[in-house]
Amino acid sequence: MRATTMRSTQIRSVFTDFFTARGHQPVPSSPLVLSDPTLLLANAGMNQFKPYFLGEATPPYPRATSIQKCARTSDIDNVGRTARHATFFEMMGNFSFGDYFKAEAIAYAWELLTEGYGLDEDRLWVTVHHEDHETERLWRRLGVRADRIQRLGMADNYWSMGVPGPCGPSSELAYDRGPAFGREGGPAVDGERYVELWNLVFMQSRRGEGGEKTDFPILGDLATRSIDTGLGLDRLAAILQGAENVCTTDLLRPTLQVVQELAGREYPGGAEEKVSFQVVTEHARSIAFLIADGVLPARDGRGYVLRRLVRRAIRHARLLGVEGPVLPATTASVVANLGGAWPELAAHAALIERVVTAEEESFGRTLGQGTRLLDAAIARTRAAGATRLPGETAFELHDTYGFPVELTVEAAREAGLTVAEDRFAALLEEQRRRAKAGGRARTAEALRRADAYRELSARHGRTVFVGYERLTAEATVLGLVDDGRVVPGAAEGATVELVLDRSPFYAASGGQVGDTGTVRTAGGALLEVVDTRPGLEGFHVHTVRVASGEVRAGEVVEARVDGPRREAVARSHSATHVLHAMLRRTLGEHARQQGSLVDAGRLRLDFAHLGPVDPTALATVETLVNDYLLDDPEVRVWHASRAEAEAAGATALFGERYGERVRIVDIGDASRELCGGTHVGHGSNAGPVRLLGESSVGSNLRRIEALTGRDALRYHDGERRLLQELAGLLGTPVGDAPEALRARLGELAAAQRELRRLREEELRERAALLGARARRVPGGGVVAERLEDVTPRELRALAADAAGRLPGGGPAVVVLGTASDGRASLAAAVSPDLLDRGVRAGGVLAEAARVVGGGAGGEGAVASAGGRRPEALDQALAVAAGEAARLLGGG
Repeated sequence: MRATTMRSTQIRSVFTDFFTARGHQPVPSSPLVLSDPTLLLANAGMNQFKPYFLGEATPPYPRATSIQKCARTSDIDNVGRTARHATFFEMMGNFSFGDYFKAEAIAYAWELLTEGYGLDEDRLWVTVHHEDHETERLWRRLGVRADRIQRLGMADNYWSMGVPGPCGPSSELAYDRGPAFGREGGPAVDGERYVELWNLVFMQSRRGEGGEKTDFPILGDLATRSIDTGLGLDRLAAILQGAENVCTTDLLRPTLQVVQELAGREYPGGAEEKVSFQVVTEHARSIAFLIADGVLPARDGRGYVLRRLVRRAIRHARLLGVEGPVLPATTASVVANLGGAWPELAAHAALIERVVTAEEESFGRTLGQGTRLLDAAIARTRAAGATRLPGETAFELHDTYGFPVELTVEAAREAGLTVAEDRFAALLEEQRRRAKAGGRARTAEALRRADAYRELSARHGRTVFVGYERLTAEATVLGLVDDGRVVPGAAEGATVELVLDRSPFYAASGGQVGDTGTVRTAGGALLEVVDTRPGLEGFHVHTVRVASGEVRAGEVVEARVDGPRREAVARSHSATHVLHAMLRRTLGEHARQQGSLVDAGRLRLDFAHLGPVDPTALATVETLVNDYLLDDPEVRVWHASRAEAEAAGATALFGERYGERVRIVDIGDASRELCGGTHVGHGSNAGPVRLLGESSVGSNLRRIEALTGRDALRYHDGERRLLQELAGLLGTPVGDAPEALRARLGELAAAQRELRRLREEELRERAALLGARARRVPGGGVVAERLEDVTPRELRALAADAAGRLPGGGPAVVVLGTASDGRASLAAAVSPDLLDRGVRAGGVLAEAARVVGGGAGGEGAVASAGGRRPEALDQALAVAAGEAARLLGGG
């Protein structure tokens, strides 16, 4: 069959309809920001299903299909250089969780490509893992010719996430685009001509920490064999639409058109211009999706990925001759073109525009600063007669100032220099290794503990959480974990992890801290629960200190939550929801929660915003929160499917993982959020709320800290007592205290100004007396005196003033010293006529500074020095006086 032109919307629907008809549950894409700490961004369709593959959670369906948003930082440098690479892409996938395996996955893929999308069978090629004979036989059984199947190694046909997790051999389907795109020989020879479309991964093993793409450790088999596939929408659209590359498909063509209009020239232009056109176009889409999913520019992490994309896009726009803003218009075209398929783009259009505008303006300043520093470095290199700019310079510009190394290389080339790129790469790799090493020990420890949790889970099942209904429960000890190992028991004084079959303790998640309390065994042992957190999904781990007695696996215990603390935490959690709602109402919908801490009596809310919140706006938010809580809205908890919750307008927080059935918390009609945390029954139970302040915690990321309930009242009482004490000191009623304080401060300011005037007058008189006492030497006059009751700053001023007050005028050198707080201070000044002779104040003090155990500073008419040897001050003054006389005499 021959491929037919098909728009991307139809490609998506054909895929979803095909697998839905074959019993697969359609699952919405997860955000690009995941709760998985091993991943910076979602990089594959299987990410959200990882717990199902590992057996850490029970899937609610045996097979699923999704169209997942993905971002791969490893492909940034390939964008524009190849026809197929993109940093953002949509991965269409079908998944089996212990249901079907290779035969069905292979048959589905072949049927959909050849019949559903109409691709020519004679142009499809297959690759398999070189040891996977079974998969090759299955392809041959479908009629694929032997000469169209190639065996490749680990690098090409064995898939993992790049981090610890599920993995397995894979089989890829590639499409021959024809001789115009490259050499004969199949996917093993040319990936541009034989473009990979669909990767079928046979999930059967578990990867460990460490190793590279081809030599990572395999820890063993998964409990069940599963299927994970990924069909790239961009690549398939390019083939079905006869497009040369992903930027000329209907997914990106409108954005490419905007870039052409901004550049004032047609695509593709020359070879390098073609690269720049594609980079700006593709990165604009990536940037828009990252911001819509809550990523904001920052110096590290996923925020740095966004910043790098922004700066790379701007740089390539400049290479195309675009001098004005480029990202507001290009990202707006992405929203207009793809906002129907991905509503979050349209919902956050204003935020996307604000972020890219601010970041583009900021990078303009970075380019200016970096260019000045680079020009200076180039000048130094040429002055030294060298032809190579040091790698350290390129790294400092990149790491400290955010200046792209590509610009450094380009500017150096224009100046006739090269850059030590090998040294730059080594420094960059060293930095990455340090960052990676910092987390390796933590990752190894986490893996050991996860193995222990899996062992207990496989043996006993999951924890039943009963904490929504009660604060006490009878439970059985399923196991104890000490340093990542399952142990039979723990004695008094030990701190271990305790796993129960049922628990009233809330495990920390969604920003809410874990519960604390006690566990008593039937034998009388007392365990203090100091924290509770999730080990695996649905598996609570209690960190306990054995206060008395001994605890052993299998014992029956009574678990009791610290009720007052839980109540205070619940108040803070409900207050956080209302604060989040009122922030968006006051600042705009872009002010969405990016993180939180919900603790007893206090909360912390991080949210997206492009600058400081005006104090008036912050006061408005506090008033809105308390007024709303005082109206006593009902707090209602209900459950629904994820789709039903989204249709009802429930807010899902960035980075949180949600199942198909979700828990929704309504607080009146102001707040509706997906939330698994604990809450009060009515709004009035959550107040009052006192906002302590607002601050920056990163680029475009703000933080509000607040107190709730009794802690807020105690804080208010403390402020009231403070005001009463202040009014008492002022001798005025509390209501008049502010005005009385302003009046008193005004009087104090006036008195301080008068004192400064008198002091300045006194210093002028002292300067005149010092000048009058100058000792005449050949060539001028010298003053060298020790003073009391002057500050180092006044010492400098006196020296400078006295240098111009010699009776009868003439050249003069003044050296003054004082000692206080265990430190000697010196100041020297030379008259202006000495500067013309090359005499500098710093030279007068150089040796004297060493005498008092310090150093001198100052290049012109005034210099200062200091040291930790005040007992040597008189000696230092004598040394300085001698040096002054020598300089005046021309010696």
